[in-house]
Amino acid sequence: MSQARRERVSGVDTAWLRMDLPTNLMVIVGVMMFEGRLELKRVRRTIENRFMAFRRLRQKAVQDSTGAWWEDDGNFDLDSHLHQIALPGAAGKAELQTFVSDLACTPLDATKPLWQFHLVDNYAGGSALVMRIHHCYADGIALVQVMLSMTEASAKASLALPPEVIETSTSAEADFWEQVLRPVAGALEGATRVGRTLIDQGREIAANPVLAQEALEGVTRKGMDFAGEFARLALMASDSPTRFKGRLGVRKRVAWAEPLPLEEVKVMGKALGCSINDVLLAMATGALREYLAARGDAVDGLGIRAIVPVNLRPEGKGRELGNQFGLVFLDLPVGIEHPLERLYEVRRLMQSLKGSYQPLIVLGLLHTVGYGPKILQEQITSLLSQNASAVMTNVPGPQHPVYFAGRRIVELNFWVPQSGGIGMGVSILSYNGRIQFGLITDAGLVPDPDQIVARFRDEFDRLMWLTLMSPWQDVDGAKPAAADPVIARKPARARRRTRSAAPDAVKVPKRFQNL
Repeated sequence: MSQARRERVSGVDTAWLRMDLPTNLMVIVGVMMFEGRLELKRVRRTIENRFMAFRRLRQKAVQDSTGAWWEDDGNFDLDSHLHQIALPGAAGKAELQTFVSDLACTPLDATKPLWQFHLVDNYAGGSALVMRIHHCYADGIALVQVMLSMTEASAKASLALPPEVIETSTSAEADFWEQVLRPVAGALEGATRVGRTLIDQGREIAANPVLAQEALEGVTRKGMDFAGEFARLALMASDSPTRFKGRLGVRKRVAWAEPLPLEEVKVMGKALGCSINDVLLAMATGALREYLAARGDAVDGLGIRAIVPVNLRPEGKGRELGNQFGLVFLDLPVGIEHPLERLYEVRRLMQSLKGSYQPLIVLGLLHTVGYGPKILQEQITSLLSQNASAVMTNVPGPQHPVYFAGRRIVELNFWVPQSGGIGMGVSILSYNGRIQFGLITDAGLVPDPDQIVARFRDEFDRLMWLTLMSPWQDVDGAKPAAADPVIARKPARARRRTRSAAPDAVKVPKRFQNL
């Protein structure tokens, strides 16, 4: 293979490439449901003209003794990547979920570019399109942009040839290294003096706190004071034992919830002084609690931990492929029964992570271990997986209808891969004014993820009822006594509402106006 057709895979992307396990494939799975039936020839033309306009997607990832490399696939054949099937009988959501579950645990062919499309006919009177792509190519933010590059705002435009896609993947990696990774790697130099590996470092810091102080001073001199956070990551206690954790198998199960209206979530967030993300994460936490409780598991006072990706891309770089995100560990207050109290605890925990160096540290670690021995990466992956029960990600999509190959996309879903021994992934995607929850689980641990996603609507309704019943400030400015002690403990900013923010001035969703 000539050198001109070969390019080294970045450290971070190499880490995701090597993270594949038979029990946890690093493959992002997405599905689009359409209004009407897709034509194979139009799908093929769209992929050829739009998806494959990204040169990286015509390359395969090759690993040898010198590392990982992107190589052009001289034998590329689109027929190896685009497949057509028809679901049997009067197929609907259950049949499509089964099909996607099978794909979610099927490895991609490592001798070819690591992506596939499956055109699914006979789904709910129309078509669906399942896309699988390995995480080493891009993160969720970039893949949404890739997906959008294949769509247009009208059916006619989606069938036309697209404008030229200009890629700057090489310079993007260089810029990202200079702006983000090099300072982190320099800071980690001081921190890693206290141990040979992250695991060893944590043990040595615990045994000798003086070492932590030395590391802190060394890093501070470099202008990045996050050695303490690095040590906290190394010393983090294992996550709570629940049925969500355990020995993983190969089989996976996927499910998705009925879409929820984004505008109503915005109303709740504004009324309660919380972000949309706070509300969504609180709903997911409540659904997990109810699932455990329904199976007789002890939930009071229980807390589990989730890994949450944090986008670190510079503004305007969304179309560039590659992985440019870090990770934070978020405690989920599953043990709190009251929905509002749970919401405000999620809000508090999310705010405590603002300004955290965790995303940068994890990104720097992944970049470093991507170029190092695989055994070191396995230690990092083990550390991540033992400290969390789930991966939770929230990706914004287009807020207007889009068309692919001449057909309108009615619904979008995707499933995030998990690393190491993590057996559950929660994916949140907004599209066309609606929010979609997707869930993927290990079949041996949670064989019925549909029983979890079915509870998202219940959690949504509980929060909406409580929002509508919350005490609002009187016309004369007096603060009425809160009937609910949880509401009385809300932050002052959340309680303090002027006349213009009273219930009759907030746009109450139509389905609640007559309640």
